[in-house]
Amino acid sequence: MTEAVVLAVKKIGNVLADETAKALVAKLSEKVTNLIDLDDRIEHIRKQLKTMNNVIEQIGTTYLTDKTVKGWIEEVRKVAYRVEDVMDKYSYHCLQMVEERFLKKYLIKGTHYVLVFTQISDEVVKIEKEIDQVIRIKEQWLQPSQLAHDPFTEMERQRSQDSFPELVTDEDLIGIEDNRRILTEWLYSGEMDSEVITVSGMGGLGKTTLVTNVYEREKVKFQAHAWMVVSQTYTVDDLLRKLLRKVGHSEQPGSPNIDRMDVYDLKEGIKRMLKDRKCLLVLDDVWNQEVYFQIRDAFQNFHGSRIIITTRQNHVAALAPLTRRLDLKPLGETHAFELFCRRVFYSKKNHECPKDLMNTANSIVDRCQGLPLAIVTMGSLLSSRSPTRYIWEQIYNQFRTELSTSNHVRAVLNLSYHDLSGDLRNCFLYCSLFPEDYPMLRESLVRLWVAEGFVSSKENSTPEEVAERNLMELIHRNMLIVKETDELGRVSSCTMHDIVRDLALCIAREERFVSANDYAAMTQMDRDVRRLSSCGWKENSAPKVKLPRLRTLVALGAISSRPAMLSSILSESSYLTVLELQDSEITEVPASIGALFNLRYIGLRRTKVKSLPDSVENLSNLQTLDIKQTNIEKLPRGIAKIKKLQHLLADRYADEKQSEFLYFIGIQAPKDLSNMEELQTLETVQANKDLAEQLKRMTRLRSVWIDNISSTDCADIFATLSNMPLLSSLLLSARDENEALCFETLKPTSKHLHRLIVRGGIKGTLECPIFRGHGENLKYLALSRCNFGEDPLGMLASHLPNLTYLRLNNVHSAAILVLSADSFPHLKTLVLKQMPDVNEINIMGGALSGIEALYIVSLSKLDKVPQGIESLGSLKSLRLLGLHKDFRTQWDKNGMHQKMMRVPEVRV
Repeated sequence: MTEAVVLAVKKIGNVLADETAKALVAKLSEKVTNLIDLDDRIEHIRKQLKTMNNVIEQIGTTYLTDKTVKGWIEEVRKVAYRVEDVMDKYSYHCLQMVEERFLKKYLIKGTHYVLVFTQISDEVVKIEKEIDQVIRIKEQWLQPSQLAHDPFTEMERQRSQDSFPELVTDEDLIGIEDNRRILTEWLYSGEMDSEVITVSGMGGLGKTTLVTNVYEREKVKFQAHAWMVVSQTYTVDDLLRKLLRKVGHSEQPGSPNIDRMDVYDLKEGIKRMLKDRKCLLVLDDVWNQEVYFQIRDAFQNFHGSRIIITTRQNHVAALAPLTRRLDLKPLGETHAFELFCRRVFYSKKNHECPKDLMNTANSIVDRCQGLPLAIVTMGSLLSSRSPTRYIWEQIYNQFRTELSTSNHVRAVLNLSYHDLSGDLRNCFLYCSLFPEDYPMLRESLVRLWVAEGFVSSKENSTPEEVAERNLMELIHRNMLIVKETDELGRVSSCTMHDIVRDLALCIAREERFVSANDYAAMTQMDRDVRRLSSCGWKENSAPKVKLPRLRTLVALGAISSRPAMLSSILSESSYLTVLELQDSEITEVPASIGALFNLRYIGLRRTKVKSLPDSVENLSNLQTLDIKQTNIEKLPRGIAKIKKLQHLLADRYADEKQSEFLYFIGIQAPKDLSNMEELQTLETVQANKDLAEQLKRMTRLRSVWIDNISSTDCADIFATLSNMPLLSSLLLSARDENEALCFETLKPTSKHLHRLIVRGGIKGTLECPIFRGHGENLKYLALSRCNFGEDPLGMLASHLPNLTYLRLNNVHSAAILVLSADSFPHLKTLVLKQMPDVNEINIMGGALSGIEALYIVSLSKLDKVPQGIESLGSLKSLRLLGLHKDFRTQWDKNGMHQKMMRVPEVRV
């Protein structure tokens, strides 16, 4: 890279006539030439730090007690961060200098680059000295035994296995009756071949406790039985030796010594011992599938034998057929409170909680979120304290500290953390930046992880695809909880269990990964903090801070309309990479944001910002700009200069006077939109006469949302969209409700298009190519402000068999809607809203066989209960709101409340 800079400098020097400028170029060239070896020096530094970071990852840090090692690790991290900073600065300025026009600009200003590269050179010298220092510390003060491979994992595993079961007696087994019954039934089901049963869930749910209870009750009914703890560290031969001994092997004179037997002989010995015997085997705490595959041939084909596997990993749970997988869930409110009271008031008759402690007790139980490990731990703690409201409220206020310092809790949960690779640990800890119970959107998390540099391209996968796999891996490991899924069955949003988040926060602080999620923590934080979460305090009470090493600021709803702290950070934190201010009261963005050369992600969603400063055009590294649901009408003229921008998310709320049905409108399309060739997401822009031509060059687009489409422009725009090879999500909004768009020209060739949203423009029939020819691919369809004049459900059912989501809103149609037999077999959600012509809905037998949510809202003429609604056996949520005044009478008259009692959520 440095060589390219030198060539650029010399090239500029050759074309300049001014002697002063030539002298400056000569000086700059000399300075850059002196840095020609910088790439090699930085590469050497990187290799050294990589080696030391590998050592850190191996030994772990969560349970480190050696202060010398902890101090050394802290110094290594500081140096690593310094290297990251100087490399980003160096790369940025080198790339800028290669651009000839940029160099000319700064030549006019004077010695800018001379100073920049002098500073970089000086910083590199300091870093090299710091690396030498940490290497000397390691060699002089640290013994090899101190840097052994993760000696604490086994300690945690032992704690997790030994400590929690001791806390649970038979009478503490609350809320397991149904699961115990299911497991017991599976043990004696009719299948004769050996059968695998799995019990899965996050750490602390009581998997081992449940299976122990069933095993102790039922083992006497099996001719052979064995319980083996597997965990993360195991060897196949050790497992087989344990199994052979537990099923009755006894060494006879002249027989081979079991300790000298190899894997083959051990398996043969097990087969002989178990021949014609029904066996019950428990493999507890299994972390990978290979364990089972490596030993299964030792006990295959034993009639009526059962193997129960407990695991935290969903891919291990998949060893069992779907009908033999038990996925444990947190306890419900009633069972959670009962378990808590049994632990606290164990010596009191009926274990009743005093009335004056009831509110605090409920608060403590709520914080445990149904996790038995947390409930038992807090209950045991309170059982030894004075039962006064003052003491209990003190403990409640210190809830996070009490749990995070509990050996029992940390031993169980840390096992999951230690099993993660380095990049997964970063992704996991990053989630602690968000508030409790916060629904983290998949798309946002993926973009944030990419911006942070946690993932990179692998083989043929993009960084976004790698990040999405990381997200799924954390979910499969039960470290994140799925909250919602989308039409493709992908995770739409997820959350962190509060106890898991507390663990992540504790580790993140110890490892200097994240700081300050509340005001008290912020006032004491290190000024070299890398990532700052300020979701727990209000900005107007925060001090002005200087954070020169800050990389990430997440301040959801925490920045006020007078952002003193924000201005301070933007002016002092030159390495800032992520700026997430969603839901804040901020009304403007300081112009100083343009100086943040490292900025890759800007999140201003649902803020009150009205415009962006022109200086954003200088953010050459920006990848994501999220200004959805703001007051921004148009982007700065130079926005198209940001060549690396991949995701432009921009729309604003419409003027309510304009249309009561228009939720949001697009912003004006940038003049040189076609220059943004890296763009993958474009949501939402207003159509104009040049838009079709500009979109032709943007072949990477996957999601395109266009508003304000006129009948004169639609043919060209639709033709361009039809040729986009990667198009997956498309929104088309007509200029107004009376505009008729020519959907005959919309013939997508992309096989990825699964989501289509149309707002206005369709008149009369739905017999368009987009519905007829693309029906196999569409999963999500939303139509609004359309005038069909016919029943749209019949046509859509015949051409779009794979829909999982369908929404019809503010559309005119036939008076009677009919869902014919076997229509929409994959549909999960159906929304019928503001359809003023509809007075009758008929659901024929077999229709909507997989429906989970049915929302019929504001159909003012619908006075009869939809025929056949009671036959929807898979329904989980039903809303019938804003219907004809006689509807409720018909509902009660037909006894629908009783008929629909099986549906968990019914609103009429």
